Amino acid sequence: MQDDPERRDSPESRRSGASLRQFLHTEAAGGAALLIAAAVAMVWANSPWRASYERLWSTDLSLTVGGHGVDLSLHGWVTDGLMTLFFFVVGLEIKRELTVGELREPRRAALPAIAALGGMLAPALLYAAFNAGGPGAAGWGIPVATDIAVAVGVVSLLGAAVDPALKLFLLALAIADDVGAIVVIAVFYCHGLDVRSALVALGLVAVVVGCQLAGVRAVAVHVVVGVALWLAVLDSGIHATIAGVVLGLLTPTRPEPVAQHIERVLHPWTSFVVVPLFALANAGVVVTGGALRDAWSSPVTHGVVVGLVVGKLVGVSVATWLGVRLGLGRLPPGATPTGVVGIAAVAGIGFTVSLFVTELAFDDPALQDEAKIGILVASAIAGALGTLLLRRRSRTGERRRANLSP
Repeated sequence: MQDDPERRDSPESRRSGASLRQFLHTEAAGGAALLIAAAVAMVWANSPWRASYERLWSTDLSLTVGGHGVDLSLHGWVTDGLMTLFFFVVGLEIKRELTVGELREPRRAALPAIAALGGMLAPALLYAAFNAGGPGAAGWGIPVATDIAVAVGVVSLLGAAVDPALKLFLLALAIADDVGAIVVIAVFYCHGLDVRSALVALGLVAVVVGCQLAGVRAVAVHVVVGVALWLAVLDSGIHATIAGVVLGLLTPTRPEPVAQHIERVLHPWTSFVVVPLFALANAGVVVTGGALRDAWSSPVTHGVVVGLVVGKLVGVSVATWLGVRLGLGRLPPGATPTGVVGIAAVAGIGFTVSLFVTELAFDDPALQDEAKIGILVASAIAGALGTLLLRRRSRTGERRRANLSP
């Protein structure tokens, strides 16, 4: 299927391209902020001021309006509250890519979606192989996610060594991966569904749709309905961040690019404030000799590391190969099978959403720490392996071009 040149050169397409470039730039810079925050959390949690780290994030904060209130720890406000903005931006990006971006054409979207599916199934199965029937069985969703910010940051640091087509393939893969991770969170990590609150949430979704159909553009109206939806989802037992995803997917992209405008405003805040705060609140693992020994022998740690490093590489690579061989999709021009393997390795960087799922999967702090150590180790290995493979591919291509030149 050939792209329509007129569509490629349309104002809408140009706006989408500019938005994509801005998104990639912000994600790359946000990935650096995320890693800095994670490093600060690790140092703080293992310093003489360790108690202040634990005391800060366990501080209770209550918000009461008209007899109704929400009582959460500071950690809870970050995880359940601020991260809703992160997932709102994820929803906006998914909506933009599906309507005017790289995933708007089914044939172009098919291969990244197939690759993402393989990159979710293989890690989950490998994790289950280590933990089936054990206390860590619920953590199978931890290694299924790819961290867009850090992965994009890695390939951005490689510059011209990574073909632009491979960068777009990684972005499309990661977005499809986000869709899968959202489904996993909503379906499998829902605790004690409250039917009444869920029905109220559905009614508020209908109100959002009705406001859009009626042409209501008042920001205050959408904010009030959005907050009410968040509260209803929080009370329903479905994780509150799903409200952000739903609102992002419902935000209109036509006839005017409302979603793109909101994304431009919020994306820097989520990348440089929300996600680093989340990392600061969750990456503070106390690393002692005993903790390392426990992680070394822990099936949870083994499952996370093998799932992210091996599962992502094999799952994405094999699924992509099958998709091409069966004619279900095709690699974008400039993307090679060797390059796809490098991108598959980079996809094993599972930081933000993996930490997020860890909080949902385990109540036992020991299991949480074992999973978090696995995430940190696996992400470092996946980033280094992906960098090595992509650099090697680049050098091989340069030598081949030099041999072919007159």
